[in-house]
Amino acid sequence: MSLGYAEKLSYIEDVGKVGMSEIFDPLHVLQEKIERLAVMIRKSKHLVVFTGAGISTSCGIPDFRGPKGIWTLQREGKALPQASLPFHRAMPSMTHMALVELEKAGILKFVISQNIDGLHLRSGIPRDKLAELHGNSFMEICSSCGIEYLRDFEVETIGLKETSRRCSNLNCGAKLRDTVLDWEDALPPKEMNPAEKHCRMADVVLCLGTSLQITPACNLPLKSLRGGGKIVIVNLQETPKDKKASLVIHGFVDKVITGVMDRLNMRIPPFVRIDLFQVILTHTLSSDKRFVNWILRVASVHGQKAPLPFIKYVEVSFLDGQNYKEAVLHKQPFQLKRFRQTVLTMIKMPSSKS
Repeated sequence: MSLGYAEKLSYIEDVGKVGMSEIFDPLHVLQEKIERLAVMIRKSKHLVVFTGAGISTSCGIPDFRGPKGIWTLQREGKALPQASLPFHRAMPSMTHMALVELEKAGILKFVISQNIDGLHLRSGIPRDKLAELHGNSFMEICSSCGIEYLRDFEVETIGLKETSRRCSNLNCGAKLRDTVLDWEDALPPKEMNPAEKHCRMADVVLCLGTSLQITPACNLPLKSLRGGGKIVIVNLQETPKDKKASLVIHGFVDKVITGVMDRLNMRIPPFVRIDLFQVILTHTLSSDKRFVNWILRVASVHGQKAPLPFIKYVEVSFLDGQNYKEAVLHKQPFQLKRFRQTVLTMIKMPSSKS
């Protein structure tokens, strides 16, 4: 996690157990557990992944409770760990990208993250399949109209405070707020509700790189047990939930997930930074059924209301024979409305007598 984030948090006496010794499964045991996990994923119908700081340490972001974690060193009175690169330049790990591939294949149904590093969104996990329970250091939100703004820079505040920017929606203009929680802040229902829903539906909840100590987030995987689901924990330290798990793997997350993908005969795509958008075309019939109205929208993959700062304008043209005027859209949201008269042909069927 960001060292700046840790410094912005309000003081709290009890941050849970820190500095616990790391455990490494012997190689032959690790390989056997990786094989078991691959089988569980292959057979799963509703796989949910629950992630913590441990999936981002290989990205150069220090964790909190490891032997060299931020809070461990703070408690020992030692200097804080040095991040290997600026927070905004961290790139998704092998594990992040493996999750993207699993989601694209329809195997992974939902990701729940306690991390605020924004790497799941950068990697390509769709926003509607991701719950960021504790927020995102690179995201602001308009508390009035709900538009989310994913930034290239780390937002300067935490604790759901107002920032120095305003909503770019011409009909709104309200002040934006950061999305990162402080200790006393409740988990947002927008993130918590789908997380709970998918955990109840899950037949496998795979917990990656988390100490499972922060409540109430750490209790989410347990909700799968009521429906017969199983919990798998991949972490280098013991967790309070180990006894509830069907499988506990002590190994580096990247090594475990790379082994799993190999056994599933799936490749891990490289991370290539791209800004994605979607083109949405909808049709409706007028109330008198004389016209077909259609709307063309160009929207961010992070949500139809999310801004597209990397697009200056959109040119819309049509095939020959279409009686539509070409258009250039200069303002967001990029949206074009057109209508066409319908042609209804009534066909009378001859009646037959028996």
